[in-house]
Amino acid sequence: MSEASDAAGFAQAYETCGRIIANIERVIIGKRNVIEETLVAVLAGGHLLLEDVPGVGKTMLAKSLARSIGGEFARVQFTPDLMPSDVTGVSIYNQHSGTFSFRKGPVFANVVLADEINRANPRTQSALLEAMEERQVTVDGETHALPHPFVVVATENPIEYEGVYPLPESQLDRFMLRLSIGYPSEADEKRVVKSQLTRHPIDDLEPVCDASDVEALQATTARCHVDETIYDYVMAIVRRTRQSEQLELGASPRGTLAAIRTAQALAIIEGRDFVTPDDIKRLAVSILAHRTLLASQARLGEVGAADIVREILEEVAVPV
Repeated sequence: MSEASDAAGFAQAYETCGRIIANIERVIIGKRNVIEETLVAVLAGGHLLLEDVPGVGKTMLAKSLARSIGGEFARVQFTPDLMPSDVTGVSIYNQHSGTFSFRKGPVFANVVLADEINRANPRTQSALLEAMEERQVTVDGETHALPHPFVVVATENPIEYEGVYPLPESQLDRFMLRLSIGYPSEADEKRVVKSQLTRHPIDDLEPVCDASDVEALQATTARCHVDETIYDYVMAIVRRTRQSEQLELGASPRGTLAAIRTAQALAIIEGRDFVTPDDIKRLAVSILAHRTLLASQARLGEVGAADIVREILEEVAVPV
């Protein structure tokens, strides 16, 4: 690919990202950073965990994303009695033909909302693991490919402890980012209320691109330049999480890869074809905190994993 066509590809990607973000902002008001980082997960080919209190727009964010990229949306309400087949699908016996046919579950969509994922039992939670990692589902020994693009947006309520099953480290590690939307400002909350008095804005939301455009965005993101010093910077941060006495478990190699991929995606969204240290610093907490495990002495204090990652960012020298 020539330099001219490559530059045109990056410019086109920047323009497409701007249209997607502006479209979602018609529904999710005053949360541009969250929208950008949601799109980061899509461009980087990852999945998103939204940990927040009810009513701040987690479901609407997933729906708005699906509509904006012209993708199929599916919602799975996770409950204690939900079975793995309710997520992945089931083989049904046809008496007339004497054969089994596969009936696809809701996971066969472009954007899958796993609502209150920590309410389902571990067996059902694990049904998503193969889908999230390998973009496929295996039922009765037969493998079925998932559509492209494929993004899981999972939600959980951090203040509820009864009747929930905490996500195991192996599943948390498969979420590229963990985000919190947070309450809107007073002015933004007033805009939200006014915009929904007669009709919800999502009812009028139209696609601004399609699945092929998203795949093109992902391909362009993969070509974003990463300098050797950026690799060393990320490695230093990740290794520091593994050496910290406050952490029993540091970030995995999957976290290292996620840090690079998401930084590439953020650069594309901001109109650059190269990654900067600021890209790493902005996303580091969302990428690494949920992949770590606090040591026993740290749990007794008020410090959290996010605070420790921020301390590490202050300690590690930023490349020039």
